[in-house]
Amino acid sequence: MKKIFSLLSLTCLTVFNMSIFAQDATSTLDDYLDRNPIYDYQELQLNSTDTIPDFESKTTKIKVTGTIYQSDGVTPAKDVILFIEQADETGDFDLRTSNDKRYVHHRGWVKTDADGQYTFYTFVPGNDRRYNQLQQLFPVIKEPKKPEYELASFLFDDDPLLTKLCRKRMAKKGDPTRVLKLEKEGDLLVAHKNIVLNSDNTTALN
Repeated sequence: MKKIFSLLSLTCLTVFNMSIFAQDATSTLDDYLDRNPIYDYQELQLNSTDTIPDFESKTTKIKVTGTIYQSDGVTPAKDVILFIEQADETGDFDLRTSNDKRYVHHRGWVKTDADGQYTFYTFVPGNDRRYNQLQQLFPVIKEPKKPEYELASFLFDDDPLLTKLCRKRMAKKGDPTRVLKLEKEGDLLVAHKNIVLNSDNTTALN
């Protein structure tokens, strides 16, 4: 089961080269099995806040919140869907099946509000040292009237596998801000993560 996702995170190099892809948002039953899971919210009424399954039972609860901006970095981006999926606390991916399609159980969807804001309540995923797997959240974004695309995975500043070499490589690529720094706020650890959309379907994080 873990081998399915090991290619995403075997090394820092693979983490830093997340691919960008697109599919038709108007998927039919014929391509349901192949379409991106960002479209699998079905009848859910998306809003700017979502809670990942099993959140309440987890030890290290976190809140990831921020604003998604248009490419000018100033104008809030309304009605943008942000999807994330992640491993559990042991670093394993809880894979389940619905209508013959396998999916990651620990996942969620938000749609930004009029101010471009979003919030996820989730937990810190674990490491799997056998696969050199970093603690990661895997996000996908969908702007209105545009195809979906992956963002570089969100990493965690306290991750023991996030070495100086990894950080150095990120700095060279200009993306050190994908690292979430958790701060204690009440009973939660909170990370603030803003996203600036680019016109060419790539993104800058800050």
